[in-house]
Amino acid sequence: MVNSSSSAAAPDAESPAAAAPVAWSGQAPAFSPLYQQIKSLILQSLQQGEWKPGEVIPSEFDLAARYKVSQGTVRKAIDELAADHLLVRRQGRGTFVATHAEQHVQYRFLRLQPDNGTVDSEGPAQRDFVDCKRQRASAEVARLLGLRSGDPVLQARRLLRFASVPTILEDIWLPGGPFKGLTAERLSHHDGPMYALFEAEFGVRMVRADEKLRAVLPDAAQARLLDIAPATPLLSVERIAYTYHDVPMELRRGLYRTDTHHYRNQLS
Repeated sequence: MVNSSSSAAAPDAESPAAAAPVAWSGQAPAFSPLYQQIKSLILQSLQQGEWKPGEVIPSEFDLAARYKVSQGTVRKAIDELAADHLLVRRQGRGTFVATHAEQHVQYRFLRLQPDNGTVDSEGPAQRDFVDCKRQRASAEVARLLGLRSGDPVLQARRLLRFASVPTILEDIWLPGGPFKGLTAERLSHHDGPMYALFEAEFGVRMVRADEKLRAVLPDAAQARLLDIAPATPLLSVERIAYTYHDVPMELRRGLYRTDTHHYRNQLS
């Protein structure tokens, strides 16, 4: 006879949430692998600013003790975060929070490459801010940035030149709340990528982006700024950049000249 008062099997001692469902499929609870749960906890700490961009995070041993899991579980979570470019492993030094200020990731979201040479050999772009103003979000901008129509946004237009040739014209929208105090002067005087400024001064780190590409013709003002004929075809790139937990933080619409450059993306 089985004693009905006997205890059930103990939950996995390694799991911080062994019996907790983390998603709902609509029919039955779904469970996340343990390393994914640890990945989410590390992401939460990154989002909350416990470890800033460029700082070293605790060792795998310390994180394993903190979350009461094995080092192997922590290692697998960190491997995925490194593959997502959120963390950077440095041999003999530890694991660091990735930052847009690092040279090798400065052009992570810019896929335009020169036909001759490389981005590094071409040198940094010359950036001119044509306009920068605060306004109310249109219905379309609000939808793409997860805002309400009429919420405050910062809109900027900038021109990027390579070897003094105007090559990219961008219109950029940022939600007003997280970027309070950002001005055209601060943007113009920042010596480095915009995303490095965002993370250093506003605590906003862009971690991924979605893009849409199409071929377009410029209007008269765009053709004048890019110094091209109105009939010149351009590559239109619309990008939405996200911070942690898929929160949209930037809408960017760029017009790219492709007479001396090409759009390159590596698929794997």
